[in-house]
Amino acid sequence: MKHANVLVIGGGIGGLTAAIALCRRGFSVDLIERDPHMTVYGVGIIQQGNVVRAVSELGVLDDYIDAGFGFDHVSVFAPDGTRVAKIPSPRLLDGYPANVGISRRALRDVLVAGARRAGTSVYQGVVAKTLDDDGLRVRVQFSSSLPPKDYDLVVGADGLHSETRSGIFPDAPKPEFTGQGVWRYNFARAPEVEGIHAYMGRVGTGLVPLSNTLMYMFVTTAEQANTHYPSTGLGQAMRDKLVGAAPAIQALANDITDDASVVYRPLDWVFLTGAWHRGRIVLLGDAIHATTPHLGQGAGMAIEDSLVLADELSKAADPEAAFAKYRDRRFERCRFIVEKSKALCYGQLGKGPPIDPAQATQEMYRVISEPI
Repeated sequence: MKHANVLVIGGGIGGLTAAIALCRRGFSVDLIERDPHMTVYGVGIIQQGNVVRAVSELGVLDDYIDAGFGFDHVSVFAPDGTRVAKIPSPRLLDGYPANVGISRRALRDVLVAGARRAGTSVYQGVVAKTLDDDGLRVRVQFSSSLPPKDYDLVVGADGLHSETRSGIFPDAPKPEFTGQGVWRYNFARAPEVEGIHAYMGRVGTGLVPLSNTLMYMFVTTAEQANTHYPSTGLGQAMRDKLVGAAPAIQALANDITDDASVVYRPLDWVFLTGAWHRGRIVLLGDAIHATTPHLGQGAGMAIEDSLVLADELSKAADPEAAFAKYRDRRFERCRFIVEKSKALCYGQLGKGPPIDPAQATQEMYRVISEPI
């Protein structure tokens, strides 16, 4: 399948890394993103050693490391602020950190630059209106002035609410709300936050370093289905959620004053147990296995998907055979992340048995250390 032309739908982490991986394997890639500005949240993201290892295969590793904050451990604290565990993280790439905290905007900029440098044609503010797969090619009609175009393959990397998934699998499971939401806010980095600080309790909280000067707080809270908060008063709403939190968290809560800088979203999940492709159209990342953030592996699974998909397509003459092998290689690993993350979430909510976060983290490190 080398030298085939591919359309990637979605300009998030999964779509951009798929574009880079495919270009590096000799494919011709167009990428479309509906948002003309490729807007991302102003907070950060946690990425473990498997992501560092995967990014090294994309040719953007040094830019990625320079844009973030590397660290080699996770500290777990009791609700009263007592540290109960310091978990070392395995380094999977010699000379590089085990984990990276990075601003989502900085990561987007690294990946957009890497995709363009690899040869991807990036089109912003564009939607695929129709995908007509005749078995030999996929005819795509676009929403903009782009003319219709035939592609050998289409990759749907358009996220949790994927229209590509709905189009090829109209009866597929829909995203399911967990009963929990996550709040995020940036702060000046405290000197002692040199790795993740995760706090146990009724409300799960944590601090993640993003650079020498920046860190962010995450807070997971029980929420009613489809809860949405008005933009005015978001800071106060987040502060209210932190009443009774560990002393270090409560001290920071006083500085949550800018409503516009609070990022809140309800937590949903989805996992496709059936096929991940139909004909010449295949899905990737959150479109097939969206997870809660309790293990910090949502983006990692999408990036690994990208590498495995590009690898299988580069070796196969038949795209459907490549798509099937891609699913086989990814299925159990992605299911573990989704199910274990969901178990942590449900344990916090009392909807399932409580899960020891230190034990779950160590188990996650064991799994992600395995080759992809």
